[in-house]
Amino acid sequence: MKKVALVILHYVDQRLTKECLESTEKLNTENLIFETIVVNNNPKEDLGELKKQFKNFTFLETGENLGFAAGNNLGINKALANNADAVLLVNNDTVLDKDLLLQLFKVANSEKTIGIVSPKIYFAPGYEYHKDRYRPKDLGKVIWYAGGVIDWQNILTSHRGVDEIDHGQYDIQEETDVISGCAMLVSREVFEKIGLFDERYFLYLEDLDFCQRAKLAGFKIIYAPQAKLWHYNAGSSSVGSPLHDYFFARNRMLFGIKYGQLRTKLALIRESFRLLASGRPWQKIGVRDFYLRRFGRGSWKD
Repeated sequence: MKKVALVILHYVDQRLTKECLESTEKLNTENLIFETIVVNNNPKEDLGELKKQFKNFTFLETGENLGFAAGNNLGINKALANNADAVLLVNNDTVLDKDLLLQLFKVANSEKTIGIVSPKIYFAPGYEYHKDRYRPKDLGKVIWYAGGVIDWQNILTSHRGVDEIDHGQYDIQEETDVISGCAMLVSREVFEKIGLFDERYFLYLEDLDFCQRAKLAGFKIIYAPQAKLWHYNAGSSSVGSPLHDYFFARNRMLFGIKYGQLRTKLALIRESFRLLASGRPWQKIGVRDFYLRRFGRGSWKD
């Protein structure tokens, strides 16, 4: 019997984490050994009440904000030490469909070369980017992610289907360029072959780097539309915020210089000089830190 570990990284909003954990308790885990690992990545928050309610879950404390990459790595290492055959990573601001795990695991086990599998991800009702665009009956059916696309010329990613109402237009299982760290099932073999998330990223694009390393190692990454969850897309680190400016500017350079073609690398370098001259304050700091090799948390102060 296969063992799967669910790793949930908590940083803020225990209300959402609680709802996520409640949906975890309802998962169909037929013919699977299953455990849930919650990583508290915020030393300022006491998860005592959650620990009382979810006594069968494992709670880990980071002691400091390690970022998305290192925080998840702590949970992944615990899962692997507990002999998990696969690890399901989900954000704490998600609600899981009861058949999510079985659908993902079914796909993961269908072919030996499949290493990472993603569900179809919807906006949680009322958390859409364009709330006035939809009728009440459409809420909960608005797509946040139905596969990921990489624009290699500009080193940008986009979600296929975002903002669209689901009419079954993305119901074909297929390989995809990138899987969001919001929800991904990863086989043990992937971690053993390529390692964990690159902690230099801290936040943003670590999932892109992880997927790229998996593909280069010969694994397929698959979008599995029959698996579903809902995402409370809170937008606390929206485009243009200092947090986004810093980590995206720095990490885009890190990823692009590592994987991009020569033409793309030269374009990124030219753009970095432009940002140093006329970018927003935290974009300038992010680019500077890339050249100074200040990774991880870098200059960011939260």
